Amino acid sequence: MSGSGGDGRAVVIGGGLAGVTAALELADAGLRVTLLEGRPRLGGLAFSFKRGDLTVDNGQHVYLRCCTAYRWFLDRVGGAGLAPLQSRLDVPVLDVARPAGPRLGRLRRSALPVPLHLAASLARYPHLSLAERASVGRAALALRRLDPADPALDGVDFATWLGRYGQSPRTIEALWDLVGIATLNATARHSSLGLAAMVFKTGLLSENGAADIGWARVPLGELHDTLAREALDSAGVRTRLRTRVTAVTRGDDGSWRVDTDGGSLDAATVVLAVPQREAHGLLPPGALADPDKLLDIGTAPILNVHVVYDRKVLRQPFFAALGTPVQWVFDRTDSSGLTDGGQYLALSQSAAQDDIDEPVSVLRAKYLPELERLLPAARGAKVRDFFVTRERTATFAPSPGVGRLRPGARTDTPGLFLAGAWTATGWPATMEGAVRSGLGAAHAALAALGRPREHPLQEAV
Repeated sequence: MSGSGGDGRAVVIGGGLAGVTAALELADAGLRVTLLEGRPRLGGLAFSFKRGDLTVDNGQHVYLRCCTAYRWFLDRVGGAGLAPLQSRLDVPVLDVARPAGPRLGRLRRSALPVPLHLAASLARYPHLSLAERASVGRAALALRRLDPADPALDGVDFATWLGRYGQSPRTIEALWDLVGIATLNATARHSSLGLAAMVFKTGLLSENGAADIGWARVPLGELHDTLAREALDSAGVRTRLRTRVTAVTRGDDGSWRVDTDGGSLDAATVVLAVPQREAHGLLPPGALADPDKLLDIGTAPILNVHVVYDRKVLRQPFFAALGTPVQWVFDRTDSSGLTDGGQYLALSQSAAQDDIDEPVSVLRAKYLPELERLLPAARGAKVRDFFVTRERTATFAPSPGVGRLRPGARTDTPGLFLAGAWTATGWPATMEGAVRSGLGAAHAALAALGRPREHPLQEAV
């Protein structure tokens, strides 16, 4: 591969959501864009693979109505109809730890304005005492007064702040961590108050329907690989898969050279949309004042447990669980292509440090009995298949202090920009954060080229 520099040529390194977004936005602005990805597919850590006749997602991914950037992405690749939102937030929560037996509760919203939209559901939430429910309201009002962008919040852990507002360990377990672990990939004790405030203010305390949940009804690969590749092709982006970047260097004339295992490319603009450690290895000297900060951004694992039964054992599309190691359970039967009357369930286990390296046999012995506790119909069902997928570095760790480590899109070297959920988007490591980072990098690059473009989101990113 070869090419000549010039203001109209850009190279995006990394084919996850951040890189695909940056490439699309740069191409839509008229640049000649090449996207380089080392894997044989696009989609980063939100992808699908074949297992026999099934199409399996590596992990269960959801988004919320407030995720305006990811919703823009779905529209841009023509996939919005394949990942619809709930018409109204409704989360079944099953507690199996009660001495009197399992109890089902629900977190739902009404049509009332914020914060009253959750009041009726909270008042009836059976997993907390009356006093605990009242304390949640007081903490929520205090949370609304916080500014997630306040640097002082970054150094405080969420659990400490919740304790100041009278939240009991049970309240944290049955409500705050129920949501927070799934969105932050960490417990309240290990989460920055700034990031937690961002999640809860935006999702639960901003607009009535902000927390309505959406998820793909097709394999993720159809959205993030197949449709994304079609959108890139239509925009004129040259996509090169199985292409590993070995070096990024800046010439004396200010142009960039990107070396790969298959040749080199020249460009005026380069977007590094790869994980933080990989970005650290490719950054040229002087690009960041303290590049080693990238190495201080920790990572957190997610484990997904996949179980195929010979019959239907769950009637809900998903539920969350308390009193058990199981966190969230989703029915993936239709999306996987299973058509013979069985049912395929996916367990999404965030903050999975204790389980991520356990052998499959140990995980099977741990989680199958728990599913039988949660789902009585599973007790007589045959397990056709049991397997796990592990993402040991699924997200950056949202630890207190991480905010000061996350760089912005612009580097100190003209023409070089950063993208990835780990950059300073203000969001935790989500699909939303990844898309926002790609948009931020593209628009920073276009501004530097003197080719500003209207941002696709109404609010600033």
